[in-house]
Amino acid sequence: MIRLLIADDHSLVRSGLKQLFALMPDIEVGGEASNGQEALALLAKTPFNLLLLDLNMPGISGADLITRVKTDHPGMPILVLSMHNKSQVAAQALKAGADGYLTKDCNPEVLMMAIRKVAAHQHFIDPEIASQMAFDAHATEQTQALSERELVVLRLLAQGKLVKQIAAQLSISDKTVSTHKVRLMEKLNLTGMAHLMRYAIEHGVLE
Repeated sequence: MIRLLIADDHSLVRSGLKQLFALMPDIEVGGEASNGQEALALLAKTPFNLLLLDLNMPGISGADLITRVKTDHPGMPILVLSMHNKSQVAAQALKAGADGYLTKDCNPEVLMMAIRKVAAHQHFIDPEIASQMAFDAHATEQTQALSERELVVLRLLAQGKLVKQIAAQLSISDKTVSTHKVRLMEKLNLTGMAHLMRYAIEHGVLE
């Protein structure tokens, strides 16, 4: 039997999850917490097989709470069930020590599968987020393949500057700027300025 601690500040979410788990012969809800402090207090005095955790709650929450739980209870499996579908948020939670990550719009069957895997000390990541994380990792490798000058040109192009303006700012010729532009577009597999702008925004080039 998998004994769960549900930590979520929305009572309707906790109620819905309890009704869902009541249909499962191998899963039971052993406790509920509406904030991080309650979750920590329950973990300290009650045995659980898995912490089903929302990221955003009053008080200590998110990566800080995950780190705290893993420090106090190193063997406690943590499955994050969050409204956030951004790969960066998932990556932060996993880096903090979470063993799994799902979004709240997942199918019940996927949630059950994730709970059973994580409770068995395996890892589980929402397939769509896992795909996005793989894409992000590939994009990071692509960006790192750019030379320092190509990265500068990319940033200036993304800011909307023309080739002549970039050449004047960097004290190089228009032809050199154009060459850098062609090479970085090839390295990043971009086919036009619209794609370049989108790439720069999505991957923090403008920051």
